Amino acid sequence: MKQPAVYLVGVGPGDPGLITVRGLECIQAADVVVYEHFVHPRLLRQARPGAELLDVGSSSPNAMAQEAIGYLIADKAREGKVVAHLKWGDPFIFGRAGEEALFLHEQGIPFEVVPGVPAAVGAPAYAGVPLTYPGSGHTVTLVKAYDDEVRGVTNVDWASLAKLDGTVVCYAVANQMPRVVDALRSHGWNAGEQAVVVYNGTYPTQETLQGTLAELPGMMREQQRRGLAVLVLGRVVGFREHLRWFDDRPLFGRRVLVTRPREQAAELTERLAALGADPIEAPMIRIAPPEDPTPLLRAAAHADAFDWIVFTSANAVDAFMHALLDGERDIRALSGPLLCTVGSGTAERLARHGIRVDLVPDEFRADAVVRALARRGPLDSLRVLLPHADIGREVIADQLRAAGASVTDVVAYRTVAVDSPRADDPDVYRLLLEGSIDAVTFTSGSAVRNFAQLYGTEQAVDLLRQTVVATIGPVTTDAATELGVAVTVQPTTYTVPAMVEALAAHFAAARASAT
Repeated sequence: MKQPAVYLVGVGPGDPGLITVRGLECIQAADVVVYEHFVHPRLLRQARPGAELLDVGSSSPNAMAQEAIGYLIADKAREGKVVAHLKWGDPFIFGRAGEEALFLHEQGIPFEVVPGVPAAVGAPAYAGVPLTYPGSGHTVTLVKAYDDEVRGVTNVDWASLAKLDGTVVCYAVANQMPRVVDALRSHGWNAGEQAVVVYNGTYPTQETLQGTLAELPGMMREQQRRGLAVLVLGRVVGFREHLRWFDDRPLFGRRVLVTRPREQAAELTERLAALGADPIEAPMIRIAPPEDPTPLLRAAAHADAFDWIVFTSANAVDAFMHALLDGERDIRALSGPLLCTVGSGTAERLARHGIRVDLVPDEFRADAVVRALARRGPLDSLRVLLPHADIGREVIADQLRAAGASVTDVVAYRTVAVDSPRADDPDVYRLLLEGSIDAVTFTSGSAVRNFAQLYGTEQAVDLLRQTVVATIGPVTTDAATELGVAVTVQPTTYTVPAMVEALAAHFAAARASAT
């Protein structure tokens, strides 16, 4: 039996978390990922390294006609490549995947269709509108209310739709939705009928309007909107005020800049998104191995020769464990030395390896680390290993040596500045200048310093003055303060979850004071 060469994958209506497990597997296995411009960047980052990414959507400079897309996919498949074509919503609902699949069949190319969450289901659910409910009728009708070819409202039997006892869901281009409502009213729909319009469904920019068919056209015309929208009619729309959940979250609609290294940004972006924010990734630094790994490898090979190992960051943990486990030793080598971490987040990183930490100082400062170690016993002649970044300050090592300890400090990783954004990165300068960023997060002093280096210190301070600046802890705050950047949010516990919660609390307080 032939294996599929092409996967037609429904990615859902917007939220990348709505991709199915099967859809994600197809993206990760593909040699070529063909996508439309609206596909979320987080999904594209699931593609394997080296995969070819082709944007063929109507908003792309490389926009292609459907027939051309079909031939492109067929040619790639004939080259022996596995192709995943990412489609908005569900491939077989008001899309062109049906004719694409038929074309592949005629070409003798095996394919698989991976269903996705339809916009008609996802957008109402995120707006708090169930499509069915006991007593709300026995039908759900999906209507393509806008015809691209005639550029107008679809010629359907609107009068008959009014007689159905159930829910009607209409798809339309945002700026055509007022005309759809007019068509409903002119074909027998009651002007007092309650309805809901959802724009940008399942995105952090989702906007929901609720009113009667008489009220909605005026509400919709107050502001110009783009993209697709979903109109829901029926008794079920009355549940919105009781069941709304998505746009009621503490960071809903807030655009938050994430400056962490791309490989480490997932936890922060996912936690921000879970609270309703729109995370925008713009890495200021990347993590690289040390230029000379020999000292780190030597230290890891003789880990049991130390009394204490002090980890000042999660990156130091990752680098050290990689060096340890790549050699001839395993985690049993850490049964001898006691382990100290600066911050609970660093302790959690060791816990992922099944290793319990012996000491976490109360404060994220060098003197606090030294005091905490001193409380556990004399520092004189104590053998301490300190893996750190290449630009890490040696304050802890200096203070320990001054107290009589024997310190081996080794470079575990390098912090490399990002010289310029990638082609697909957001235009951070423009977004900040326009006031489109609600908050900027920094999880390291090096990220702050490189932000200033990238845009110029004076310019960076001016840009950040227009938004909320959140840092993960006092060391990062000190780096910002030294550059003249005012920090608004710093958690009392120096972890990513605590920083996100502190950011949510800040905006909640601001909202409360505004009302």
